[in-house]
Amino acid sequence: MDEQFDRSHEADEAEALLRRALLDAGAGAAVALRVSGLPLSQAVTVIFHGRRDLGTIQTYVTPGRRGAGHQLAADELMRVPCDLDLADAEDRDEAERLYATQAGTLRDALVGADTVLDIWRAPLAELTGAAVDVDRSLELGLPLPAHRLLPTALVSPERSLVVTAVCGARTLAEGRPPLGIACAQQDLARVYPLPDDPARCIEDFLTTATAHAHEMNARLEHAEASVERFLELNGEESAAP
Repeated sequence: MDEQFDRSHEADEAEALLRRALLDAGAGAAVALRVSGLPLSQAVTVIFHGRRDLGTIQTYVTPGRRGAGHQLAADELMRVPCDLDLADAEDRDEAERLYATQAGTLRDALVGADTVLDIWRAPLAELTGAAVDVDRSLELGLPLPAHRLLPTALVSPERSLVVTAVCGARTLAEGRPPLGIACAQQDLARVYPLPDDPARCIEDFLTTATAHAHEMNARLEHAEASVERFLELNGEESAAP
């Protein structure tokens, strides 16, 4: 996008985030990367947070543009398992290069996933025949088969259907993480590759969801019939002399 990654500017914000938002200054460090101009999410802030006692440089994403002066609670941070790996750097200059490359990889992944998710919005509304909302909650209340990449989701309340971007767990030194779009209802979820045609994916999920609903209904009817027979049997035995 049009926002450039400026390491010197982010370093100033990192110190403020470290002292105001995250953990003890003597135990770790944090750097913030703001990603703006997203078509659906508008803006998110990535926070790379490293602590010696954790042994990793963990990645978090929060909605909006955050920087110096912003206080972040734990429930405002969404853990994304795409961590920095600077262990192969021979010196500080090499570490800075690796950091810039890996941060850029994550930023590109966020931009790509958000763009695709925005493309899904129109076909999702058309094929479900219902309104589609944009939900920027960190907790969706639905089990997903993969990790969320963005704190943004498309929600069809009438269908109880959630669509969001997901990713596989890997270090950013390994390159761009595997990305997908997850469709989920209360007891059903499926992940589709990012480049797939949204209309085809939505039609496939709705067909699968209908078949799943019929199967669950049949199981429920079978269970109810079994209980009914058991109660009848128990009643006959109780009535016997």
